[in-house]
Formats: sequence, C-alpha cells, structure tokens
Amino acid sequence: MTTEEKLQTSVHGLKPNCLSFGEILAQAFAGIAPTTIPAAVLGSIFALSGNGTWLSFLLGLIGVVLVTISINQFASRSASPGSLYSYISKALGSTAGVICGWSLIFAYLFNGMSFLCGIANFVVTFLSYIGIHSPGMGVFVLATGAGITWYVAYRDIQLSAVAMLWLEFSSLVLILILCGIIWHNKGFMLDMSQLSLKGVTAGNVATGLVLVMFGFTGFEGAASLGDEAKNPLKTIPKALMWSNIISGIFFIITAYIVILGFQGTGADLAKTDAPLTFLAEKAGLGLLGKIVAVGALCSFFAGIVGTLNPVSRIVFTMSRYGLFPASLGSAHSANRTPHNAVTLSSLLIFLVPLVMTVKKIKLFESLGYLGSISTFGFLTVYILISIAAPVYLHKINKLRPQNIIISVLAVLFMLFPVLGTIGIQGSSWFPVPDYPNNIFPYIFLAYLIITTIWFVIQRKRIPGLANKMQAHIEEIHSQFLQQQEEVIVSSHSPYED
Repeated sequence: MTTEEKLQTSVHGLKPNCLSFGEILAQAFAGIAPTTIPAAVLGSIFALSGNGTWLSFLLGLIGVVLVTISINQFASRSASPGSLYSYISKALGSTAGVICGWSLIFAYLFNGMSFLCGIANFVVTFLSYIGIHSPGMGVFVLATGAGITWYVAYRDIQLSAVAMLWLEFSSLVLILILCGIIWHNKGFMLDMSQLSLKGVTAGNVATGLVLVMFGFTGFEGAASLGDEAKNPLKTIPKALMWSNIISGIFFIITAYIVILGFQGTGADLAKTDAPLTFLAEKAGLGLLGKIVAVGALCSFFAGIVGTLNPVSRIVFTMSRYGLFPASLGSAHSANRTPHNAVTLSSLLIFLVPLVMTVKKIKLFESLGYLGSISTFGFLTVYILISIAAPVYLHKINKLRPQNIIISVLAVLFMLFPVLGTIGIQGSSWFPVPDYPNNIFPYIFLAYLIITTIWFVIQRKRIPGLANKMQAHIEEIHSQFLQQQEEVIVSSHSPYED
C-alpha cells in the first residue's frame, strides 16, 4: 500500500477512498441547498433588505469565506468523520469540542426537519392546486420523504453523493436559464435602484444578513467525509471554499435579476412564496417555471441527505467515546455507512415535523420555524471554529498576524446574524423578533446547558473519557502530519540538487 493510500484508509469501518472532488462538492452544495433560496426564501430576504438584497448576499459571502478559511486551517491538515467537532477539540479541548458536536447535531437535525417540511409543503400545495385535498396528505408526504432520504443515506455514501450532485447541478442550471430569459426580456438593463441602494439603510442590510447566513449554512458538512474522500486534505478544503463562492455568486445574480423582474408586474416580491414560478408564468414560460419548481423540490431532498450524512457521522464519532450508545458507533458491514446513526437521525427528522403537523401548524410556517432555530447551532460552531483556528496555528507554530485578523473579522461577521436572531430591545437595526421566534435562542441555550451537563456526568461516570477523546484526535492528526512528511521526503529526488 502506498503512502497516499494509507492517508485515505478508514480506521472507523466506513467506505474509504471512494468520493471524488465533485462528490464532496455535491455534499457541500446539498448542505447549502442553494436553489431553495431564490425559489422559496428570496421574498423574505427582500422584505428586510429591499434593494440592498444583493449587498446582504455579498456581505454574507465574505463572512462565510472568512469562516471557511478558519475551517480549512484544520481540514488541510487532518480529516475524520467528526469534522468540526474534532477540529475544535484539537484546539480548544474536549468540552468545547463536545459543545460544537452537540451544536452541529442540533443544527443538522433542525435543518433536515425544515427541508422535510419544504418537501411536504410543496407537494401538498401542488396537489391542492390540481384539486386533490386530503387531511392526512401532509403526514403521508413527510413519511415518504423521510423514508426515501433515509434509504439513500443508509445504503451508500457514493450513491447519495452522486444523487445530490445531479439534483443540485440540474436545479442550478434550470434557474440560471430562467434568470437569463427574464433578464433578456428586460433588455439586459442595469437596475440603478439596486446598484445605487435606493431607499436602503445599513439596518436593512444588517437584518437581511440574518436570513442570508441561514442560506449559506450547512456547507461544512462535507468535512465529515474525511474517511471516505479521495485525497481528503485537498478535496475537502477546495469543496468547502468553492461551494460557498459558487453559491454566493449564484445568490447575488439571481437576487438581482428576480428583483428586477418583479418591477412593473404589480406584484410584491416580499409577499410571493414562489417568485421564480411567478416570473416564469409572466414570461409565458409556465412549463419552465413548473420544472424549476420540481428542481427546487429535488433540492429539498438533496438538502435532507446533505444533513443526514454529516449528522450521522458526528453521532457515529461521538458514540465511540461513550457519549451515545455504542451501537450508534458501528458501521454497516456491507454498506460501510453509519447505519444506526443514520436511522436514528432520520427518525428524529421525521418525528418533530409530524408532531407540528398533528398540532395543526402549517407546513410553510414549520419550514420557517425549524430553519430559523437551526441557525443558532451553525452560528455557535462558526464562532467556535473561528476562535479555534488561531489557537491551533499557535500550537503548531504556524500563526501569522493575518490569521488573527481573519479570525476576528469572521467572529464579527457572525455576530451580525446572532444579534439579528436574538434582537436588542429598542434597537432599529436588530429589533426583538416576534413570537415564537423570540423564544428560539432560549430553546437552544437550554439544549446546550442540558447536553453540557450530560457530558460532565459522562466524564465522571467514565474515567479518562476526555483524555481518550483528545488522544484519539491527536492520533489521527499526528498520522496525517507524519504521512504528509513521508510524501514530501519520498518526492524529493537526490538528483534535484
């Protein structure tokens, strides 16, 4: 076995060396689910940012790129199914790592629930449009969607990666084609009201940034595929960065054209649930609008798989330290996937929307609530990883002044959506959200307190638990460093001098 093959061999029982750069990129894209933003969320962002929507997306892109640079300080040196949980543990210790792990589990699960509600809302709305009404249809679609995505994630990581690649790529292309036609019909004009930020205040841009950051969250899930990626120290950092850059450019372009397209229609983008479908019908392209809507539906499916893959691998890794039942830390003998963790995660993603549906909460409202609450988990992790990066670089004697600057800027960028979701009493920039959004921060805080107490109890119950966690993370990291040095030494020819 060559040194390069050793670097990519799984020690956790997962399927090693099977995912290409394109498939890793698909996982990152699926976490973001970029097509759902212009198809379903853009109106809500426009309601906050107005003509400054494109600027909110640009600032969001800058902020998430800064966070990605911090993540890649770790991802370019080590890889494991624990992803950011392992990275933060390496730099800040086991307690911070466990807080990160629990936060990621919370974020991915609620993000998956939101995507599942998106699927059900789309299907139920479509069936109602063609005259099919059934009180139990929502529950049936939720169960079907959860079952399909469970099977894909359970069966084969490569199958799920390929499926996500095609679903997201097809949706992106269709939306860009539609936007191209809309802009052509406008004579490729420049919208000076947007470019000059007419009627836009700094508060508009800042509050819009809250939902924009939700649009970017989930990309870091690709870091959980360290055991399964080919050449992970190169493919994972590239996938993380490019998924954000491509998504950010896509968001800016589509936001600009959709806002321009709504001018003169008499309709309010802020009150339109499906802006792309509306514009397609206005342009006489109803069929293309329906195809784009189906593409958005597929993106919701890809989004659930994009959350199942990382959350199951984090649960899988944490189970091996005694933080979950040992059975969740086992890999399927044939599929080589964390099958028990996938099954449990799928069940949780299904049960919460089911309860909300039974309680007569509308699917569209559930989509927004669950997506909003997931943001707290992501933002907590992004802040932690931005703090951890310079600490880690200092430990390995690689810290440079620019690393500290990037870390500080990343934390500051993440504080905007944090303040936006919590709110400041009496502030025009960050007003306190209405009920029930105003209680979401406290739900997440209570969750973190409970899970941290659980870790403290487990650490007392299992002697040496924290040391075992740190030793395992150090071992993986050391192996990668040693093998990288071997590659450098073996590639040096004695005749080069």
